[in-house]
Amino acid sequence: MKEYVRKNISKEYNSISVWFENETDKVFAIGQKMEEINDEAYMNGYNWDAFFNYYLTKHHPDVLTGLDSDPESGSYVAHYELTPENEVRADKFIEIIKSLIENEDELYRIVREEGDDIEWD
Repeated sequence: MKEYVRKNISKEYNSISVWFENETDKVFAIGQKMEEINDEAYMNGYNWDAFFNYYLTKHHPDVLTGLDSDPESGSYVAHYELTPENEVRADKFIEIIKSLIENEDELYRIVREEGDDIEWD
């Protein structure tokens, strides 16, 4: 199974990137179910960006510190400046993503109960 989230450190660019591949089979299937629940939740990279911004603001605002996102249709990338504090943030963000994907019922609950509060793309 293809890895759906990973971290890349670039000393050349002094950056840490968290890559979330939303077109892997598992994540794509979850995204389709999210869209069935709320038709605005078409889970391309832009809507994952909207979801993560909503979720992190509410539950883990510290992870947003220094985060610069770069969503595309098939992926979502979070960039941080390469610092020890941001490496901790990036690792925490990866764990949050894994937890949400591996406990997909929580994603469905959020979309069902809070989806109207999310600024979908």
